[in-house]
Amino acid sequence: MKSLAYLNKFFYKYRWRLIPGVLFVIISNIFGVLTASVIRIAFDLVTANISLYHLFSGFDRQAVIYDLFGYSMLLFGGIVLALALFRGLFLFLMRQTIILMSRHIEYDLKNEIYNHYQLLSLAFYRRHNTGDLMNRATEDVSRVRMYLGPGIMYTINTVALFVIAICFMLTVNIRLTIFSIMPLPVLVVTIYYVNNIIHFRSEKIQQRLSSLSSFVQENFSGIRIIKSYVRENSVRNRFAAESENYKIHSMSLVKVQALFFPVMLLLVGLSNVIIMYVGGVEVIKGTITPGNIAEFIVYLNMLTFPVMSLGWVTSLIQRAAASQKRINEFLHEQPEIVSPNFAPHTLKGRISFDNVSFLYPDTGIQALKNVSFRAEPGQMVAIIGRTGSGKSTIANLIMRMYDATGGRILIDDQPLQQLNLGAYRSQIGFVPQEVFLFSDTIANNIAFSADVPDMPRIEQAAKDAAVYQNIMELEQGFQTLIGERGVTLSGGQKQRVSIARAIVKHPQILIFDDCLSAVDTRTEEEILNNLGSIMQDKTSIIIAHRISTIKNADKILVMDNGEIVEQGTHDQLMQQKKVYFELYEKQLLEEEENA
Repeated sequence: MKSLAYLNKFFYKYRWRLIPGVLFVIISNIFGVLTASVIRIAFDLVTANISLYHLFSGFDRQAVIYDLFGYSMLLFGGIVLALALFRGLFLFLMRQTIILMSRHIEYDLKNEIYNHYQLLSLAFYRRHNTGDLMNRATEDVSRVRMYLGPGIMYTINTVALFVIAICFMLTVNIRLTIFSIMPLPVLVVTIYYVNNIIHFRSEKIQQRLSSLSSFVQENFSGIRIIKSYVRENSVRNRFAAESENYKIHSMSLVKVQALFFPVMLLLVGLSNVIIMYVGGVEVIKGTITPGNIAEFIVYLNMLTFPVMSLGWVTSLIQRAAASQKRINEFLHEQPEIVSPNFAPHTLKGRISFDNVSFLYPDTGIQALKNVSFRAEPGQMVAIIGRTGSGKSTIANLIMRMYDATGGRILIDDQPLQQLNLGAYRSQIGFVPQEVFLFSDTIANNIAFSADVPDMPRIEQAAKDAAVYQNIMELEQGFQTLIGERGVTLSGGQKQRVSIARAIVKHPQILIFDDCLSAVDTRTEEEILNNLGSIMQDKTSIIIAHRISTIKNADKILVMDNGEIVEQGTHDQLMQQKKVYFELYEKQLLEEEENA
């Protein structure tokens, strides 16, 4: 229950829904309990009138007594009906306050989780898979809502009904009341024991559900690979195994619940037997009337449903506690990258790396070692090197997706950590190595980085990215809907749409992270020529594997094993005849062989 304490702030926020809801619960139960008193009076009246009716057998007054008896029953029946209607009205109001409160809290909690996810750094998303993130924001929140709505409503209802009913019972006969509630301590011990089992197994179920969600999400995302390698049967078997694992854990919880409910009914039935036996003895003694026994049985039957629902409510609360614990784990995560509360800075585009080193926190890999270079506004700086040499890490550090573990990074001669992060990133165009397009129109995908969509700017960006002609060949042009992750476009088209998205906002710093690998040499040359005019007085960082992409750069950094082993222009590096020269010769040989 400690995990659920996080929700107290929402109870305070919606206190003017919760407090009336509690009052409506109490009032509805008062009307319900009053019904038992009315039935007791009617039962005693029936007993008395039957004796009187037989006493006047053969006299005219017998018909009068019969009519009075009939009218009395109609009156009591009407009172019982009226009490039921009033109770139903307040039950409706109870649901309209407490259940609606739970929906409002569910809305707030989902927004809070989503907003917190967006604040967390890139390292967080490397540690956790998408399916688990989604499950905590959807399935876990739904379980918490069941506690906030039905769980709280039935708990308050049960407590209020027990208190009111037992108070009424004590005013009738203390001895009979004590005997009728004797099974309750056994009930409390049973609930306490079962609670621990339910809580433990609920946590296991949520863990298995997250694993199952992650598996499904990952396989649907990679469905083309699965079909290409004809792995449908293998994936189907693995899914069946995951489902079986989830089923086993769910069944273990259901078995506990299945045992719980019969125990509740047994205890309620035992109380009925005790009421009839002890009540009969008290009637013989003359301390109570037969109507009191009927009254006690009504009280007990009123308590039957709350007692039966106690196990269900207990399960709801325990599963909600397990879910909220999982939610809290992520809500308590703090972002490693925090934006300072400084005024936005207008970028000029000067980038300085001063003995920068970086160690990935989640893997322990040393990605950069004492890297130093400088990029001036208007320069195109290219980075080349083997896979795993640290090229993309430099891009991530410039974007401040991570903070350097050694050295310092200066932007316009200011430490990067002192720049307002939102304003800084808004002036950077970034084309990642792994292109991601949204399931939306091509126009909206290109305009994603711009504050205000502007069709002429979108079209010009498409032309500069050499994808305009491809788009116009589509039946609906820029309004063509592309599938998830841009599945309906080719690799080269996706890369060029992604480039258009980066340049549409006219960034002061443009970073290309090996995003021209899927385009042909002629298209690549067209894009780079367009960039030359677009990026006048602006800084370009181009990461590539092909030397043809970067040979016209103002400065080329050659990376190897996290270090800059060479830097200079294409001609300077060729004259040195070292690593860059070897890469050039090797790529030239490969092109000749492919030709």
